[in-house]
Amino acid sequence: MGIDLIAGGRVKSGHRKDAATQDVYIKLLVKLYRFLERRTNSAFNKTVLKRLLMSRINRPPLTISSVARQLRGKEDKVAVLVGTVTNDTRLLEVPKIKICCLRITEAARARVLQAGGQVLTFDQLALQAPTGKDAVLLRGKRTARVAVRYFGAAGVPNSTTRPRVRSNGRKFERARGRRKSCGYKV
Repeated sequence: MGIDLIAGGRVKSGHRKDAATQDVYIKLLVKLYRFLERRTNSAFNKTVLKRLLMSRINRPPLTISSVARQLRGKEDKVAVLVGTVTNDTRLLEVPKIKICCLRITEAARARVLQAGGQVLTFDQLALQAPTGKDAVLLRGKRTARVAVRYFGAAGVPNSTTRPRVRSNGRKFERARGRRKSCGYKV
C-alpha cells in the first residue's frame, strides 16, 4: 500500500513541539522550562512546558476569587497559572496570596499587592522552586467561552446546545420540534 506523502505522510503525534506564538517572552520561558524538564525529572515542569506551548483558547483566564478559593488552607503555597489572572469585583477582601502567572490585569495586581501578597513571573518561580515544590498548579475553565454553547447538535432530544438563530423572537425556532401540534416537542 505505502504512505500517501502528498496527503501529509505519517502523523507521528498531535501535540506541539514548539510555541506557535511570536512572543519572545513566552519563547524564552519555553527555553527555560524545556531545560528544567530535561534536567529535574519533575512532572510539574513537564506540565508547565506543555501548557506554555498551548494556544490561547487552551490557556483560559482565572479570576483572583477562584485562585483565593483554591488556596484556602494552603496559604504558604504558590498558585501557578499558565495564563491570565483577572480581577473579580465580587470578591470583597483579597487574602494574602502568592501568584505566578503569565499575565495579570492591573486591577488584580494592585489588589493582590495591597493585601500583602506577591505576584511572581515564571523565571522568578524557576529560581524559587525549580521542581515546583509548594506550588499549586491551576487552570481556568476551558468551556466558559460563549462559543462552546453552540457546539454540538441543537434541537436533538436531551441536547442543551444552543441553536444558531438570527434573532430570538416569536417567529424564530418555534415550529417543528418545539410544539406538539407540529410533529413533536423536545
